Amino acid sequence: MPLKGIKVLEFVGLAPGPLCGKILTDFGATVTRIDKVLDNSLDVLQQGKRTLCLDLKNVKGQQLVQRLAQECDVLIEPFRPGVMEKLNLGPVELCKANPRLIYARLTGFGQNGRLAPRAGHDINYAAISGVLSMLGRRHEKATAPINLLADFAGGSVMCTLGICLALLERHNSGRGQVVDASMVEGAAYVASWLFMSRNLEIWGRERGENLIDGGSYFYDTYETKDGRYMSVGALEPQFFELLKQRLHLPEDLCQFGEEHQDRGRKLLTEAFLSKTQTEWSQIFEDVDACVYPVLDYREVHKHDHNRERESFEVIQDAPAPRPAPLLSRTPGKLPKVTDDRQLGLIEELNLKPHELKDLLDTGVLTLPEKAKL
Repeated sequence: MPLKGIKVLEFVGLAPGPLCGKILTDFGATVTRIDKVLDNSLDVLQQGKRTLCLDLKNVKGQQLVQRLAQECDVLIEPFRPGVMEKLNLGPVELCKANPRLIYARLTGFGQNGRLAPRAGHDINYAAISGVLSMLGRRHEKATAPINLLADFAGGSVMCTLGICLALLERHNSGRGQVVDASMVEGAAYVASWLFMSRNLEIWGRERGENLIDGGSYFYDTYETKDGRYMSVGALEPQFFELLKQRLHLPEDLCQFGEEHQDRGRKLLTEAFLSKTQTEWSQIFEDVDACVYPVLDYREVHKHDHNRERESFEVIQDAPAPRPAPLLSRTPGKLPKVTDDRQLGLIEELNLKPHELKDLLDTGVLTLPEKAKL
């Protein structure tokens, strides 16, 4: 495991922080969650992590975190700027005590700037990043891709990248640093190509009227006879010709030109409604026309390609994606439900028996039952 031996403290917030911790966990890091409650059913990404329930408003709880941070490599915190400082757990205090600590701060607007203290959600961060203005059908309002863009791509993944870069740099300098991960800036950075390609011929029109943002009938999704969908990405001429052949479209139908767009969309809509998704999948099985089924998330693990690559595992009756990317020697792996990573946690707290009893009795610290073994 590439991150074996790396110790992480994750302060639990909404989903972006937990996904960051999950990625580190899946690639071998030991991640200890600091949560307000012991049983947090909203955090569906805690598998393989260890949990401490701490009252951080209590000085003794703060002191315990300070002690843990001295032995950790990474700390992840998702709170608004200033919250950790009020708890005496800011980077100034913790990084002074542990100069090798990588202190990752994952927020919507970053640690400074006019909006830094403001509340927000993925749709707001995507809006301020400028990326949301590019997403949506023509003549319709801008549409956010659920909360994938800012929360997870721009937030979790970019924060994890920052942590790994800081770990790599620490290998040379021996020093930690603060990672200021803003979901606004992360979402914009993920969309670098969208920003930097605006002078290409594929753009130049309003949102939803360009080549790959919904304006082309040969780059879209279409409903099938059984209420499912097929994805069509026949951008290149050779793919488009194969699409026409398999759909038995008129020979004079072209990719480009205003007069072909509505006609083409109508023809493809009618064609795909004539057969089921399975039938169309078979028709396009042996040809590179860039046409593939839109797999239902509940059945994606059953697809033969995904089965062959073992891209998903079934955990608690639901498919879970395998850690990506796949490393040849030290691949990541999903923790099993039976993994018992709570064991040994008490020893790592390095508390004397009377200290542990006092923390437990006063409710400053709550441990899972398995950790008490």
